[in-house]
Amino acid sequence: MNEGTGGPRGWGLDSLAVGDRLRLLQFVRRDEAGGYLWVLRGIDRLRSRHRVQVGVDEVASVLRELSEGYEEAPRLEGVLLRERLDSLAADGLLHRHDDVSRAGSLAGYRNRQSVYQFSELGYRAYTLVEELLGAQVHDVNLSRLAFSDVLEDLRALARANRSGDGRQVLRRLSRLDEAVKDMGRRSARFHVTLGEIVSMTDASPELFLRYKNALLAHMRDFMDDLDRYLPRLDQAVREVEESGVYTMLTRAAEADERPLLEAGARMADWEQRWRGLRSWFVAGTDGRSGVTELHSATRTAVSAVIALLRQLSEAGRSGVNRASELRHLASWLVRAPDEDAAHALATAAFNLSSARHLGGAYDDEERIDEGTRWWDSPGVEIALTPFRTGRPAGPGAPQPVRADTGARAELRRRQVAERAAERAAARALADDGPVGRELGEDETRVLLRLLTKALEARTVISGRLSSGTGADDIVVLRLRPAETGDIVRIPGGTLHLPGFALEIETLERTRG
Repeated sequence: MNEGTGGPRGWGLDSLAVGDRLRLLQFVRRDEAGGYLWVLRGIDRLRSRHRVQVGVDEVASVLRELSEGYEEAPRLEGVLLRERLDSLAADGLLHRHDDVSRAGSLAGYRNRQSVYQFSELGYRAYTLVEELLGAQVHDVNLSRLAFSDVLEDLRALARANRSGDGRQVLRRLSRLDEAVKDMGRRSARFHVTLGEIVSMTDASPELFLRYKNALLAHMRDFMDDLDRYLPRLDQAVREVEESGVYTMLTRAAEADERPLLEAGARMADWEQRWRGLRSWFVAGTDGRSGVTELHSATRTAVSAVIALLRQLSEAGRSGVNRASELRHLASWLVRAPDEDAAHALATAAFNLSSARHLGGAYDDEERIDEGTRWWDSPGVEIALTPFRTGRPAGPGAPQPVRADTGARAELRRRQVAERAAERAAARALADDGPVGRELGEDETRVLLRLLTKALEARTVISGRLSSGTGADDIVVLRLRPAETGDIVRIPGGTLHLPGFALEIETLERTRG
């Protein structure tokens, strides 16, 4: 953006820089800003009487008039009033001219018979300040009635462009431009004010509840009108475009009577205004327009208002809200018997606590002298639980069982393989017998397990050992008394069974 005006320039009159324009508001920062403002109000009153250029005596006279109706209006005359007028002229709000024709004498001429008048930007700065001082937040609205006027102006604009009526085109375009600006200004003010109300209702819920029905009804009516007019406004804008946008802008620029703007500048100005107007009612490439954004913002505002009403209703039913809590806490603090009790109450209310110094037993008690300060003592490792909670550490919650399906499947596979090998070894023992050959590892393991069961089951009768039997789900082993006994070769040695012979057969054969 150019530092000057950011808009079209005509003959260099809008070439004041931003700093020069901000200097126009310098009078509000002076020590007696109110006195300067009343001087400007006096000049504005004279302006309304078509007194464009005014002298010091005229300003003093109108200030006397104002002081009769307003107690705060000062009466300034003479040198003080001239100084203030000169200061306002130095700020750029006023233009000062020397009117030689008003000098009735040489002394009068030497006293500078100056006259003053508002500069154009100075008058705008003054009206802005007055608008700010007189602004009232409760007079904002969304102006739903503007939709019907905008629709009528769009249709009239299309008819005027088709008939070649340039003055009518300019008049309708100007009305539409003002309507769109007013609509944007009203919607912005409404939503900003609504946001401020929502943020401050904790302090004044009664004020909000008093106007809740009117506020919700206003927003609902606005959205209903917006939904009803939006398609028709879109169609009306397209009818204007079908009548010829370039022709319409050319006719508006030709009928424009601003003398200080060149024809090209007027054309560019109206083209920019039409683009802004069109973007309000016709969706762009992103599917959004000014009206749809206003619709979305209003819907969000309705949700915020309803949420706020719910919050206020709940607070009203319970009778307790943040403000009441703080008031009660403040009264308790004031009625605290002493300062320590007040500190304890504030600590409990705001969950405050002082630094805790933990101590714990150490295995080597003589390692740290009892006379050593805690600051100089080495640290002691403690569990995290007493550090956080002040309670001794417990066994803790049971840990969840981890289902390692892969490991379980591998173990299952190994178990099945070992069982199959044992079954094969047992069948081999039953078929080939344990004697007369060297047994394998699996056969030896099966034989020793069955032999252990048979030895544990044998009994002593009349001082002599009787037979014993050991079995599993495949085979059965029997120890029978024998004079010579059996000898079994196993891996890494020989197994002697003196006085016993081995018989191994399958259970199927035994049952058969």
